[in-house]
Amino acid sequence: MDFLPWLLSTADSTIRLAVPLIFAAMAGIFSERSGIVDIGLEGKMLFSAFVAASVSFVTGNPWLGLFAAIMSSVMLALVHGYASITQRGDQIISGLAINFFASGMTITLGHAWFERGGQTPALVSEQRFLPIELPGAQWLGDTIPVLGPIYKEVISGHNLLVYLSFIAVGIAWWVLFRTRFGLRLRAVGEEPNAIDTAGISVAFVRYRAVIVAGILCGLAGAYLSTAQNAAFGREMTAGQGYIALAAVIFGKWQPRNAFLACLLFGFLSALETRMQGVSIPLIGVLPTRFSLHCRMC
Repeated sequence: MDFLPWLLSTADSTIRLAVPLIFAAMAGIFSERSGIVDIGLEGKMLFSAFVAASVSFVTGNPWLGLFAAIMSSVMLALVHGYASITQRGDQIISGLAINFFASGMTITLGHAWFERGGQTPALVSEQRFLPIELPGAQWLGDTIPVLGPIYKEVISGHNLLVYLSFIAVGIAWWVLFRTRFGLRLRAVGEEPNAIDTAGISVAFVRYRAVIVAGILCGLAGAYLSTAQNAAFGREMTAGQGYIALAAVIFGKWQPRNAFLACLLFGFLSALETRMQGVSIPLIGVLPTRFSLHCRMC
């Protein structure tokens, strides 16, 4: 097996698999920096994925599907915000309720609307976000060794939402650490009483953070059903919201560190797929004393 093509293919799959994690991780950072624990990342991603695929199929326009996905995710985020901020309810219970709601409602609506076992019909090319070939990708890939194939196979050939996820990391860092809103957001998460004493509405800042988290989760869900895949499938998020939350904690609530953690999870998922069906010989690998022990048994 040629190592370079395998490495490039694995890197390409790493980026594709990490995109929903990146969006959801940035959403989790905004929410948790404001003091709101967001277990509902999974549910918002799942429900927005269903809405995006459904609207794209009915209207034939993936941009309308993306807009509907963001709106539906923001609605669920506001429900979580109302329960957690206004009513001061248990944030964990509220997030889990959103996850259960999304899991059941997507299947129910899928049965009622499409009669495909909770799935949506397959989307054609016009109803999806298709890969974009960057300028000069083909020429550089065929002309310049190493760097050319990297540009052609890894950097080029992704859809718009993939590039938007990388931009979102930079924007999240800039908003959190270079704007007044980010300063207030971080202060609300650390010392809400001090912010309230300064005359700043803690609830208003937290609601804005929750809305931003909803927008990012909507992008993640739309990517799953209209970009990475060509339809919505039952439970298609497969726990990626929880993985994104783990990336947030692993990255210590820093956009850059969470981004690297998402790439790590994406790489492990890509490696798992690539290693399926690969036979690894065990002859000569097991120590001799293991064989002697087996004979004695």
